[in-house]
Amino acid sequence: MTVTVPSTLAAAHAQPAPPLALRGLSVAYFEEPAVWDVSLEVPAGSLTAIIGPNGAGKSTLLGAALGLVPRLAGEALFFGEPLSKVRRRVAYVPQRASVDWDFPASAADVVTMGLYGHLGWLRRPGRRERERARACLERVGMADLAERHISELSGGQQQRVFLARALAQEADLTFMDEPFAGVDAVTERAIVDVLRELRGEGRTVVAVHHDLDTVREYFDRVVLLNVSLVAAGPTETAFTPANLRAAYGERHGALAAALAGGAP
Repeated sequence: MTVTVPSTLAAAHAQPAPPLALRGLSVAYFEEPAVWDVSLEVPAGSLTAIIGPNGAGKSTLLGAALGLVPRLAGEALFFGEPLSKVRRRVAYVPQRASVDWDFPASAADVVTMGLYGHLGWLRRPGRRERERARACLERVGMADLAERHISELSGGQQQRVFLARALAQEADLTFMDEPFAGVDAVTERAIVDVLRELRGEGRTVVAVHHDLDTVREYFDRVVLLNVSLVAAGPTETAFTPANLRAAYGERHGALAAALAGGAP
């Protein structure tokens, strides 16, 4: 007997798994929920901002997805797999304030460290790896400072170095925690240009972001969070005054709504 599979069902099975899928993700600190029952998917080739008020759990959500923060419940899948099976396809740019910038390394050294996942810890980087690191520094406008100690760099320059390290990994999915915090306008524009290049290559970026005024310009998707998920989807449909009021509360809702381009 021949069984015919409906075309819609066959198409669903043919669709690749999204770069990121969260299922009921929850985190609690001392019995207080920090992130609660968050489920969402991030499609490939998108730039997604995670936004919400202070203490909303934005960085915690990102850390829990990556296994850097213990989960109370739920799971995170990357391209349909646990992170351990696809780790090379995922890069992470932490908050600049969380990094020890006194570590004895040059800008080129920091970028080269991003290649150890491909090399393995027993192999030393060779000429090919150094050239790749240099090319990534060039891409973020930092090639001239490749040999400069990272502690001697400005905040914006340090952030560009960490972005170059993520580029060196050639990841399909990159997480960034507050990439624009404390950087100058030139660096912010350079980062945005690189993120758009990554999207053009079909790669995916998820970034914790705090400046509501630039969400529409920089990102095509948003996740609004206030411990629980408020909304997630394309910027034009999810980044609305009503959703911002729900995320930020009435106290800050009028300002948030105005930044979203809606009525206060």
